[in-house]
Amino acid sequence: MAIELGLELGKVNISEEVVAVIAGSAAMEVYGLVGMASRKQLKDGIAELLGRENLSRGVEVRREHNHVHIDLYIVVSYGTKISEVAHNIQLKVKYVLNEVVGLQVEQVNIFVQDVRVLS
Repeated sequence: MAIELGLELGKVNISEEVVAVIAGSAAMEVYGLVGMASRKQLKDGIAELLGRENLSRGVEVRREHNHVHIDLYIVVSYGTKISEVAHNIQLKVKYVLNEVVGLQVEQVNIFVQDVRVLS
């Protein structure tokens, strides 16, 4: 289902897939994030790390009573403060979706699926 924005000259429909890609791309710019993880179950206790072409698989976009909620499933780097990384992702995603798309995002929920040691 598309997200509809009512503008002065008409309506703009943006697919949830596009919003998910933009949110995932914005999150990838934050220090301490290794990548997006699959929303599905863990394989052998390890989260599947998604490539840049599949960022939207780690993002869920929901509309609830004219509000947009974003759920991000992430993998963080070992040695970073998880709460700080999550907070920075929330700020970045909310800002980018507001400025680029014009969406008023009510919530950005972070689900840390794994911690990876980078060599």
